[in-house]
Amino acid sequence: MADLHPAHDDQGSREAALDFEAMYQGHEISFGADDRQSDLIPWELNAPQPLIVELEAAGEITGPVLECGCGLGDNALFLAGRGYEVTAFDAAPSAIERSRAKAAAIDSPVTFTVADATELHGIGVAGGFRTVVDSAMLHCLDADQRRAYLAGLRRVCAPGARLHALCFRGELAARLKMPADMDERSLRDAFRNDWTIRRMEPRHYTTGLTRQAWQSLAPAVSGTSERDDTATVDQHGRVLLPFWQITAELT
Repeated sequence: MADLHPAHDDQGSREAALDFEAMYQGHEISFGADDRQSDLIPWELNAPQPLIVELEAAGEITGPVLECGCGLGDNALFLAGRGYEVTAFDAAPSAIERSRAKAAAIDSPVTFTVADATELHGIGVAGGFRTVVDSAMLHCLDADQRRAYLAGLRRVCAPGARLHALCFRGELAARLKMPADMDERSLRDAFRNDWTIRRMEPRHYTTGLTRQAWQSLAPAVSGTSERDDTATVDQHGRVLLPFWQITAELT
């Protein structure tokens, strides 16, 4: 995940950033609007995100690949197993340490490194990356951080590179801490200087949470219904959250 700093909302109040390093060390942190604590890692599947598997199967991944905010490394390891050259970074050293251990256990060639998404220091590959995968990191950035991140990707990517970003839709704003707006207009504005959006579709992102765990982690706000899009589950009982699937081209 990104190296987050406190963000300002429209009223100028400061909203605490998630402490991803503490989370990957097993400590409890707050995700929801009411500040209750949890040691769950919602996106931990011990498997690649199904939407990433879908993109690869559709021929929409070209190496070399950069994964941004790689967390525990399962997407990167999957893509490397499919034959791609993969570099993956996260701002949390504990996440990278655990990802490197996974890679070593299966002799995977993924390059895992610690980096800040808004700076991308030390990130690069000869000729530039052809595909960028962002699986649930973009929504961790405030508006200024988004612009710095997307501009930085321009510097490390080859002309015509493709960025696949999976990020929260605005429906989650009332239940989770959100550094910036996640509506279509706000996201398109973030991309407009460096990337051309080729696809922006509402999809669902697979979490490792049961319905009960999700409701405990981020309870519905008073006056809203529990029977909403955030309560959808898959055939394995895992909560599917409303996400944007964005594909953008560096032009």
